[in-house]
Amino acid sequence: MDNETITIYDVAREAAVSMATVSRVVNGNQNVKEATRRKVLDVIERLDYRPNAVARGLASKKTTTVGVVIPDISNSYFASLARGIDDIATMYKYNIVIANSDGDDDKEINVVNTLLAKQVDGLVFLAHDLSDKIRAEFSRTRTPIVLAGAVDHESQIPSVNIDYKQATKDVTLELAKNNQKIALVAGPMVNAINGKERLIGYQAALSESGQPFSEGLVFETNYSFNDGMKLAERVKASGATAAVVTDDEVAVGLLNGLVNNGVNVPEDFEIITANNSVITEFTRPTLSSIEQPLYDLGAVSMRLLTKMMHKEEVEEKRVILPHGIVKRGSTK
Repeated sequence: MDNETITIYDVAREAAVSMATVSRVVNGNQNVKEATRRKVLDVIERLDYRPNAVARGLASKKTTTVGVVIPDISNSYFASLARGIDDIATMYKYNIVIANSDGDDDKEINVVNTLLAKQVDGLVFLAHDLSDKIRAEFSRTRTPIVLAGAVDHESQIPSVNIDYKQATKDVTLELAKNNQKIALVAGPMVNAINGKERLIGYQAALSESGQPFSEGLVFETNYSFNDGMKLAERVKASGATAAVVTDDEVAVGLLNGLVNNGVNVPEDFEIITANNSVITEFTRPTLSSIEQPLYDLGAVSMRLLTKMMHKEEVEEKRVILPHGIVKRGSTK
């Protein structure tokens, strides 16, 4: 018998039980005699029966599937978050479907709509920012959504992240011990985390350490190694002797670009990056970083989503996890 055509009816007939009994065995219902359970499981194994998840989803109005939207699957920051999401999803018996949005507004909309059309029970949305388009899309759906590593400043969508303002202030103060001109290398300032949190933390640290704020020391860039490389000459020409960088791949690019321009790190220029992903230890020198609990950001996001999917009460809409500083070779 072709296993693709095997149905619950075939299992019930072979085991000489009702379809309801097979269903109870498949779903782990304890209300089945042990001898009957063993007989049904033997038939399931012999016929290689696989329950149709789509059909089960239609019957229960639940697909036990969660959609995860990631702006760049190759970025180790998001890969670490995805691991945390996947482990907790597995623990609660959810399957995850990962979709890559390339950080593009229109592709994000398409990806989200595709996942919602698949009747996912919930969404974990990883992003650098929330566009007005995606916010409008979220407000239309009843599907539970949690943001991981993104902030909703209108406090409508639950989120899990660190205190980006305080973390940026902490590392800027650290660099201010040895440097009079500190650059901030960040993504676009229209992004709320950059413009409303990191920039304010950076400015607060300069003020506290008695240094003037200069727009000429704030560099906006896309999140990639090549963009970091391209920035190196401009950052060097600004007179800065240190930089806080908000993305690890950009930090690696900046480091390589500076070294290529004859700058010694950390003797002539200090760098602290933001995500402490695995690539911070691949460089020479290794990169000092804000320490984020990346795995936990993903895991807590998924746990929060399970609460929402099970209609449990969610006390805090924004969950803040602790951060720290890891000192490595790129600082004195």
